[in-house]
Amino acid sequence: MIQVDEITVPEHVQGYPDVAFGGFVAGVLATRCSAPTARVDFRAKVPVGTPLALTRTAVNGTSLTDAEGKVLAEIGAATLSLDIPPAPSWADTEALTAGVLASGERPVTNCYGCGAACAPGRGLRLFPWVLPGRDLVAAAWVPDPALGAADGIVTTENVWAALDCPGGHAGFLLSGMRRGAVTAALTATLLRPIRAGEPHIAHAWPIEQDGRKYTVGIALSTAAGELCAISEALWIEPRDR
Repeated sequence: MIQVDEITVPEHVQGYPDVAFGGFVAGVLATRCSAPTARVDFRAKVPVGTPLALTRTAVNGTSLTDAEGKVLAEIGAATLSLDIPPAPSWADTEALTAGVLASGERPVTNCYGCGAACAPGRGLRLFPWVLPGRDLVAAAWVPDPALGAADGIVTTENVWAALDCPGGHAGFLLSGMRRGAVTAALTATLLRPIRAGEPHIAHAWPIEQDGRKYTVGIALSTAAGELCAISEALWIEPRDR
């Protein structure tokens, strides 16, 4: 393996405490991958606030390793075929998100993806919840300008990050996945730019379950329903109850 760069995940970019947010890490790797569709596999917990190495490998493309050379995550070219249910309307999604925030049903956390305790721009502030009458979760999302680059386009790291928590909520709320589950793999295709400050819809749905493994689909769309990004994620429950 040949080291090509070094990164440190900022301390506020966490999912579970002190563990780097998986979707963001996947997005960092995706910026080093030229394939139109890529898969990131997580091999171990990625820490925040710690220098990590990006290394190029002959077989798997790019890996993220710690100071001892342990592989934490790796990315490679992939294919993706999803049966994507239609996104809900912006009006329905906006009403769903406003209602769940007002109800207090969602726990308040510091999760970079779905934490209400994160200040705008310090987290994505995506709040997925079950859409009544449909087997999916959805969230209204207007990305903060701080999540974008100078041109106003949401960065690759943050687009991949936005494809993470909605899938987890599909598992937790629709499939009975236990808390403590983690993203084991994330496969994504980015279809069109996502502009900060404009309304978008995230929706996610269960695909299958095999023991502790849950496969879910995720999509990001414009308010008009045009697909911006699609993903399939594998989540795994902890072994111990």
